[in-house]
Amino acid sequence: MHLKMDSTAEVSNIDYQDIEDQFTQLLHLNDLDQTIAEKPALIEPFEDALQYALSVGLDEAGREPQSLLFLQRILYRINRLKLFWYDDLENYTNEDSSYLFGIQNRIESVWQDWESNHTEIESFDTVSEVKRALQNRVAEDLDPKPSAEGLYFRNEMMRTGYHRLLAIASLDGLVEASQLSRVLGGVGNEVQSMLTRIFSEEYGKGILARKHSTYFSTMLKQFKMDTQPEAYFDLAPWEVLANINHSFFLCERKRNFLRYIGSLLFFEVSVPAAFENYRLAGERLGLGPDATDYWELHIKEDLRHGRWMVDDVALPLVDRYPDLASEIVLGYDQQRLISARAGQAIVRSVREADNG
Repeated sequence: MHLKMDSTAEVSNIDYQDIEDQFTQLLHLNDLDQTIAEKPALIEPFEDALQYALSVGLDEAGREPQSLLFLQRILYRINRLKLFWYDDLENYTNEDSSYLFGIQNRIESVWQDWESNHTEIESFDTVSEVKRALQNRVAEDLDPKPSAEGLYFRNEMMRTGYHRLLAIASLDGLVEASQLSRVLGGVGNEVQSMLTRIFSEEYGKGILARKHSTYFSTMLKQFKMDTQPEAYFDLAPWEVLANINHSFFLCERKRNFLRYIGSLLFFEVSVPAAFENYRLAGERLGLGPDATDYWELHIKEDLRHGRWMVDDVALPLVDRYPDLASEIVLGYDQQRLISARAGQAIVRSVREADNG
């Protein structure tokens, strides 16, 4: 339902937190779709805020950061219904709501158009060119030039900033690799088997103590931080939420499978260099192994996962889908851009924490 607004001025001072709280209450209504049909006035404040945020949030001239944050927080709250959190089962009462599905599509359609406009789409004439493009990108991201963000983490971040880094990263780190689980079902083949092998290692081969998220939880415990998933949700910048939501967008739609593979490929090959900065920061701050082992584990394992993703997933898929293989490159390039944007936002937040 789109409600016409009389003027921008009327909603430019929206209390997004209050609107989000109202939306959260809607999520827990018994039979949301039927309730809306009977009482459409219930969603009017939310619809006004959503329409306004969509109209100005991605407008390059008049962008409002709070509108961006609102959109990504709403989208995240819908997306996370796809995963099971071992919480109150009533939290999933409306997971199949057509109204929520409509909101998701409205936000994603606008957002994905905006993301596409910021990514240059490269064209290729042959399969060999696609493979060469992927291999060149992988080589560059395995050994990247030092970035300003990376150098700040490595050389300047203080203990307070390290805490902030963990808090923001916990949103993804405590449910690590969950999106990968969404693409594993289906016909068995060599590519599927390798993706399953990577997933199995991320999940500690079924042993909780070895699951990567357990290592992250251990880091949080070292600083007496909350280990509950989403405990630090309010600290997450919109850029970080957009990163997570983009992964949901790709993995939940099989037509985007090749783009998802490109995105996952970037993650696996870029993590070792990024996490090395965090590891060195912990070493400089005099932190013990329990506060840095998560980074160490990924530096080691993701080097191997990166090779597997190239040799046993991405390149075989180029051969399997020669006419669409450029989508793998597109997924890689989009993820590189989105991750860089998220990294810059995290640095800004970490600096704020360090500066008190």
